[in-house]
Amino acid sequence: MTGTGRAVRGTQACSVRHGGDMATHHQPNQPGGPDRSRRARDRFTLTFLGAAGTVTGSKYLLTLGRRRVLIDAGLFQGERQWRRRNWDPFPLDPATIGDVVLTHAHLDHSGYLPALVRAGFNGPVWCTAGTRALAEIVLRDSAYLQEQDAQHAMDRGYSKHDNPKPLYGVRDVERAMALFRVVAFDDDIDLGGEGEQRLWVRFTRAGHILGSASVRASFGAPEWERSVLFSGDLGRHDHPLLRAREVPRGASYVVVESTYGDREHPDVGEQGHEQFADAIRRTAQRGGSVLVPAFAIDRTEVVLQALAPVKETITHMQTKVTELEQQRTRQHGELTE
Repeated sequence: MTGTGRAVRGTQACSVRHGGDMATHHQPNQPGGPDRSRRARDRFTLTFLGAAGTVTGSKYLLTLGRRRVLIDAGLFQGERQWRRRNWDPFPLDPATIGDVVLTHAHLDHSGYLPALVRAGFNGPVWCTAGTRALAEIVLRDSAYLQEQDAQHAMDRGYSKHDNPKPLYGVRDVERAMALFRVVAFDDDIDLGGEGEQRLWVRFTRAGHILGSASVRASFGAPEWERSVLFSGDLGRHDHPLLRAREVPRGASYVVVESTYGDREHPDVGEQGHEQFADAIRRTAQRGGSVLVPAFAIDRTEVVLQALAPVKETITHMQTKVTELEQQRTRQHGELTE
């Protein structure tokens, strides 16, 4: 699917917008379909404000009557056409959003939050303890870099603006962090509300990064409950550092992050990083340097863990080579080329 601003609408049915076309699939509880009162009572809207047409900028607006809840508040990243979207006016008044729920702390899921606060959002931000701890690091770093970039643009004069400003600054992050509310995994959290606008959320471990979760949002009376499951980014079932992801409860609708949905991880067996280790050993034997680009959160820690046994091998090898070089220098006067 492509484009942004698509909506999933529900009564007793699910209606999905595709570029202006509407496709409706009814799930009647009785012959003839639901009556008008039931249809009005069950209505909700799910609008994609990001992660549509691209894989970054995750923002999902869940509307229950007059209540608005935003699932994730991510920055657009990558190509310039997407990064510029961060500067577009938000599609609705942020002050009208009652709650923000974060699946995890990566910038493309949490990085727009300070800008949202700067524009008027002042409600609670619900997340796990791990997400809260990581988000503070990530958001402060993001604000610092944006402030530095704005200052650099002004000093060098390459901005088209006379006084370039960052998307948000450290003070905005501090205001945003004050709104965070930490919740536990596997608890049904009552976010309040009355009637059809009462909302419950449940966080289930996703195994992606520290604190990451799939979030199930449910609403409505028990006899006609509706729910939406947001997968968030999912980790492998055998993450080397984190507890394994768990299976969330079923839901009426599921929003799945599918960045790598068309790929299969190879069966690496017991030597999971042998190709990586082999490349490092061969490079070290040639006296070369190895540059490993990796995300600072989670991926770098996994790489360092994988490198630990390789490092021992390389260190032992380097010690032997150093001893040989010293011996050759003493005996033959050889110098390093």
